[in-house]
Amino acid sequence: MDSNLLPTGDPADDAAPGPSRRSPLRLARYSATFVGVSVVSGVLLAGLVLPAAGALGLTAKNTAEEFEDVPDDFKAPPLTQTSQIFDAKGGLIATVYERDRTVLAAEQMSPYMRQAQVDIEDARFYEHGAVDLKGVLRAISKNAESGTTSEGASTLTQQYVKNVNVEKAGDDQEAVKEAMRKTLGRKIQELKVAIKLEEELSKDQILTNYLNITFFGNGAYGVEAASQRYFGKSNKDLTLAEAATLAGLVQNPSKYDPKAHPQAALNRRNTVLDKMLENRHITEEQAKEAKAAPLGLNYRGPQNGCITAKAGMGFFCDYVKHVIKQDPAFGANAAERKKLWDQGGLIVHTTLDPEKQAAAQNAVSSNVRVTDSVSAAASMVEPGTGRILAMAQTRPYGLDKGKNQTVVNLNVDAVMGGGNGFQPGSTFKPVVAAAAMEAGLPPTQEYDSPNRMEYPTMKTCEGTWKNTGKPKTTVPNESASEKGPYQLKEAMALSVNTYFVQMEQEIGLCAVKQMANKLGITARASGEPLNEVPAMALGVEEVSPLTMAGVYAAFAAGGTYCAPVAISRITTVEGKDVAVPPSRCERAFSESTSRVLNTILNGVTEGGGTGSALQLEGDRQIAGKTGTSDKKKAAWFSGYTPQLATAVWLGGPNGGVEMRDITINGKRHDEVFGATGPGPIWRDAMNQALRGAPKQSLPMTDIPDPAPRTDPNASTGPTGSASGTPAAGSPPASSTTPPGKRR
Repeated sequence: MDSNLLPTGDPADDAAPGPSRRSPLRLARYSATFVGVSVVSGVLLAGLVLPAAGALGLTAKNTAEEFEDVPDDFKAPPLTQTSQIFDAKGGLIATVYERDRTVLAAEQMSPYMRQAQVDIEDARFYEHGAVDLKGVLRAISKNAESGTTSEGASTLTQQYVKNVNVEKAGDDQEAVKEAMRKTLGRKIQELKVAIKLEEELSKDQILTNYLNITFFGNGAYGVEAASQRYFGKSNKDLTLAEAATLAGLVQNPSKYDPKAHPQAALNRRNTVLDKMLENRHITEEQAKEAKAAPLGLNYRGPQNGCITAKAGMGFFCDYVKHVIKQDPAFGANAAERKKLWDQGGLIVHTTLDPEKQAAAQNAVSSNVRVTDSVSAAASMVEPGTGRILAMAQTRPYGLDKGKNQTVVNLNVDAVMGGGNGFQPGSTFKPVVAAAAMEAGLPPTQEYDSPNRMEYPTMKTCEGTWKNTGKPKTTVPNESASEKGPYQLKEAMALSVNTYFVQMEQEIGLCAVKQMANKLGITARASGEPLNEVPAMALGVEEVSPLTMAGVYAAFAAGGTYCAPVAISRITTVEGKDVAVPPSRCERAFSESTSRVLNTILNGVTEGGGTGSALQLEGDRQIAGKTGTSDKKKAAWFSGYTPQLATAVWLGGPNGGVEMRDITINGKRHDEVFGATGPGPIWRDAMNQALRGAPKQSLPMTDIPDPAPRTDPNASTGPTGSASGTPAAGSPPASSTTPPGKRR
């Protein structure tokens, strides 16, 4: 055995040098080293010559057949990569990833990078097989001499195998620890795979895979992410000095972190350059010039997730993530969908219109301050397609509560990252009207509409609802003068509660629920089922702004309801299409019913209707409905033109703020109604969003006005101001207390 392999440095030998004075301890070390070298060398040789036999002798649980072929997903495993989310005009909304990585082909990498990594990690990579016996013996010798394990002998192929095992472990920390465990059995297992891998892949392929999978610190996986992180450029554009800096990181990304430890990184870079010069891959002049260069960092911290989205698009970005993780189109179960999202490498094209997003965001931000006790949210949907064009809210997307940030998307249902929704108030009344028209009632339907009435008995889908309260639950109108008889057009314009309760009684609660279902209101925003109670007509079932925007888009689309969609196309970075759920459009009600709704909802925004102060620029024709919930805890305006439907909500983010005697955006309000709170937000958003768009008319029908009333005490028009005074609403079914305003 070569004496150079013997350990040195025993303190007992310092005073008595020479072979004759070796201590028993040192003699024991000789023996251990000799045995170790013999065993390791024998194992490696056996593995090289007979990989299956060598494996069989050391890992009883594995069979030779397991390593006859290396699976394709091991040779080139599907690596986690970044995904990019774009708006409808091609603008980047956000980059999201579990691991920041962009996979490159060999020709997309810097030649300096490839050579530097080989020279510093495995200089004989192109000369030896999966195992470098010469390197192993050299490492054993040097480690024995130093009494440490300072030098390793793993080849790039073996390191690649280990990295693949770590990658496959994913987020499973126990599996990661197992993949990293330094045991003889694991080393032999990695060795066997490495031997077969070199039979099936070229050296260049292995090096490319290695450079794409390796961790370079600071959240950067692979050479492209590392190049962008440290130097703000693509890997192919790196200088020799920059490539050497990155190559030096792999051995210990923390120790040689150029941001945290610039001098250590500089020294390590120069070591890499020395190796390249030693192996004659660069000239002395190149090495000298590169060593003289500063580190030249252009560090760019990780930009991950929806929190990086600009222009208030973070909530929409988060919604896209929920769609991919929950829609069966993206996987048969939750695990498959999560894997698709986590794997990344997706180019997600969405429906978000940046101009309309800006309009919605400007409107909610300019009318409500982030420091106000209330917040506003607005959703825009394209009629006839269901495409979500905008999704904005006052409070910014983020985790800093001190800055009034939130990650709760107030525009959507709880399951999609939102809250439990808000009572829509009288914006639900058109759903009752649609059900009534489909049930055969005429648009001139008249009810006596008393100022106050007890909730009557009503048919449900499964039985009968009865007013069993003691005393019985009642529903009032807004003022003592507000009493009928009324017909539909005037009742909608004035938002007369008792009218719609009587209409609901005639057609039955089941008809209302079924119409709500057809219009996308299949459950409350919390996920709880809808309650078939008379107060349903007055909007007590909590919903989200996106849901109501979808409802009003159906009104604008002639009765065709299209479920809101956020994604238009997805491709992988390889250019393969990923199937996305198509727009799901179904007729909810007839075109004749649509014309009636357009007519009566246009009446809300004209003349003496509750929304008559909300006219758009250029006398653009609109239709819509105001709504205010019990105790003024939520106020709404939902409306549309033929091209665009928008729903705006205003209230406390958790639903607990009574909007009485309140300051919003520096302006004091005695009470907030649908026309005075969310109405101006809706108007501002629609004006900006439609600026330059052609004017279009809504298909309407002639609905005769009722004959003049002869009763001098009867109401002949709106009793409130032009901005709309709210009508009274409905209490919960079990309450006998008069409700708050719902106009």
